Amino acid sequence: MPLGYLLRRLAVFLLIVWVAATVNFFIPRLSGADPVRERLLQMAAVGGTGTGTVEEVIKSYQAKFGLDKPLWQQYLFYLWDMARFDFGVSITRFPNSVSGMILDALPWTLVLVTIATLMAFAIGSLFGALVAWPRAPRFIHALAPPLLTLSAIPYYLLGLILVYFLAFTWRLFPLGGGYKVGSEPSWSWSFIQDAAYHSILPALSIILSGIGFWALSMRGMMITTQGEDYVTFAEAKGLRPRRIFLRYALRNAILPQTTALALALGHVVSGAVLVEIVFGYPGVGNLLYQAIRTFDYPIIYGVTFMVIVAIGLATLILDLLLPVLDPRITYQRS
Repeated sequence: MPLGYLLRRLAVFLLIVWVAATVNFFIPRLSGADPVRERLLQMAAVGGTGTGTVEEVIKSYQAKFGLDKPLWQQYLFYLWDMARFDFGVSITRFPNSVSGMILDALPWTLVLVTIATLMAFAIGSLFGALVAWPRAPRFIHALAPPLLTLSAIPYYLLGLILVYFLAFTWRLFPLGGGYKVGSEPSWSWSFIQDAAYHSILPALSIILSGIGFWALSMRGMMITTQGEDYVTFAEAKGLRPRRIFLRYALRNAILPQTTALALALGHVVSGAVLVEIVFGYPGVGNLLYQAIRTFDYPIIYGVTFMVIVAIGLATLILDLLLPVLDPRITYQRS
């Protein structure tokens, strides 16, 4: 890969991150008010915290971000903090740092959503390819209508259905949470088993809903690929159907799917917000929901910035890997 192209892609990535950070900085300041001070004073008025604590939090926030300084100086301090992934302190959980809270919730979301997304991608893509393949077994076509119907059901509604039948009615799985009440997170084998047991229903709702989406898109790609000349030529040469399916049709149809997968994985850090809310799962999505409810702006900004960085990084990595996935793609100038 040419060094010049790599440097240009890195420059575009840094530009996207800078623009996202700038938008995060200026949006709350468009109203001309200080939402943090207003929120803290509101908490003090209803007895949520004392006046002294409010002033302490305000002073800490002002000292951290330099809110008593001119706007351009605030902006420079803000960019420096974003570059170090230092998002300040939480408003409602002072003096906990936002970075620490996100790092505590991030492993739960990464494990749950990443594994569920990859499983839905693998199963859905293979199933969609088989549905479009004329020589596929008949039972594959019989399973197509119910599985493809799941793509029209939002995953949070699917989660409610799973909770009702598998957790409330039949009591096969817990109703919610990431682990048993009273347990302390640790790396012990018993806790890992308990956490995996609690994650089955949230993961199942994401997988069942995602299979239909990936299958539909893969089916369209496979139908398009079967009309290409190289597939027709392979059939004319008398190659085995299995080889044509794997090496000619599936291999070329999977490339657009990979692009969509990279963008989906970029959203992993934000979590499956509604699924985590339905199951009370202690991930980033639930943390973001609680921050929105309590107007905890530093957490909202921190999670948003991490999502932008993750999506930009996933797109960058995919762009660099495309020549490896498809030798026909080259960045060399002819």
